[in-house]
Amino acid sequence: MSRKNSQDAAFSGLKAAVFNRRSFLIGASAVALSGCVSTAQPPLPAKPVNKPVAPSQPVPLMYQAMPEEQFPLPAVDISKVDQKFWRQEVDYPTSEAKGTVIVDTPNKYLYHVLGNGRAMRYGIGVGREGFGWSGTARVAMKREWPTWTPPSAMIKRQPELAKFRNGMDPGLKNPLGARALYLFNKGGDTGYRLHGTPEWWTIGKAMSSGCIRLMNQDIIDLYDRAEQGAKVIVKQ
Repeated sequence: MSRKNSQDAAFSGLKAAVFNRRSFLIGASAVALSGCVSTAQPPLPAKPVNKPVAPSQPVPLMYQAMPEEQFPLPAVDISKVDQKFWRQEVDYPTSEAKGTVIVDTPNKYLYHVLGNGRAMRYGIGVGREGFGWSGTARVAMKREWPTWTPPSAMIKRQPELAKFRNGMDPGLKNPLGARALYLFNKGGDTGYRLHGTPEWWTIGKAMSSGCIRLMNQDIIDLYDRAEQGAKVIVKQ
């Protein structure tokens, strides 16, 4: 074979090898990409959407939403409140007269004496250490959806509250909640209140600045039971 023919044959063999390698790479790429290519098959039927699981413990009637209120109250998320702090009528022997309100600060309970050794018991949130108080007072005023005015001492501790020095309008975010009972003694206004709270998860804890807080649904119940002038005993 001549030298020219040998070169032509070698070149032809090289072209064939290059072509075959290029074909292999293109084919491999097509295989790799085929996983991202949608097919013409009919779509599978959609899977049914799972409905939210109903709570294992339904909200009792006393803690359901109250849409008839001036500011409609949502239901209480009772899963966040220990059941022992739910409102309930209990045995409560006492020498105090019917209608007396007794606050058991250490155990985080408030009792409204019903008489005959019975009382309505409510779970409460109480004052932080250093803000607790005790003594005897009376319910001097009752207010529905009250305005909240932080005292000057509180504003001094928390300057950001200065914008409410003339009062915070009532509403769902108001710290006094849906109702407030104002406590006075011989010296006048004690500055302490029995009131509702939108922060129902604080019930059973010591978190307030001394006032006694109840779930809004509970303070509404107590408000309807407790009379103006009722005796209030706060125990430490």
